[in-house]
Amino acid sequence: MEWKRVSVIGAGQMGSGIAQVAAQAGYQVVLLDTTEEQVQAGVKRIADLLARNVEKGKLSAEEREGILDRIATTTQLEEAAQEADLVIEAVVEKLEVKAEIFRRLDQCCPNHTILASNTSSLPITEIAAATKRPEQVIGMHFMNPVPVMKLVEVIRGLATSEDVFRLVVAAAERMGKTPVEVNDYPGFVSNRILMPMINEAIYAVYEGVATPEAIDQVMKLGMNHPMGPLTLADFIGLDTCLYIMETLHEGFGDSKYRPCPLLRKYVKAGWLGRKSGRGFYQYS
Repeated sequence: MEWKRVSVIGAGQMGSGIAQVAAQAGYQVVLLDTTEEQVQAGVKRIADLLARNVEKGKLSAEEREGILDRIATTTQLEEAAQEADLVIEAVVEKLEVKAEIFRRLDQCCPNHTILASNTSSLPITEIAAATKRPEQVIGMHFMNPVPVMKLVEVIRGLATSEDVFRLVVAAAERMGKTPVEVNDYPGFVSNRILMPMINEAIYAVYEGVATPEAIDQVMKLGMNHPMGPLTLADFIGLDTCLYIMETLHEGFGDSKYRPCPLLRKYVKAGWLGRKSGRGFYQYS
């Protein structure tokens, strides 16, 4: 069966990026969020990125318009679900929120629809348990920014079928991504390795080992990282970093995943990184 329609639940930075690459791959896309303002903000983000690609000569004006024409919007979950071949959820990283969305999707999607979560750390098996089709639930963890980053972690839940896995791998490849198979453990591979590194960099600030600027320089110049861990933490969002560290700590019960107290303090202060204007650095 050839898929034609992909629905994306959540029009934030990740959801709009997923909608963009799906539309670029030729899928008819439905982009959903809870308000019309949020949906239109997501569409504007896509339109602006595509316009920059036209300016750089990576895309023609006609191709840009074709991509945008393939993206429809809605604020009604039932409308997004009704003809979808694949639904990709990209909402807040909270298990109870995702589980409720999957429960509702299960009720209103066609029987053949595959349900994927863009979760960066939560258990696919537990999300799938909210549905009556756990064999059709899978993880598709895209990297940020989605239009640029090639990796997609494809995570099987306990019941995910082999056919579903193969179909999702093919869809990721059609979107221009490199899918990598990962098993269902807290943080998968990417965040199980990345977040403790970021957390340790925060401990180095907390303990007065060095300034954020110095720590980032060491990792960029000494380890050849394109971005220092504290700059990256601000880019991801310190609240998201904290939530993933808490998920790792709870999932493994190992003290090496304990979130740094300074990370907790910054989040409580509302210093969340780029999106709030202040984190380890200040942003205008």
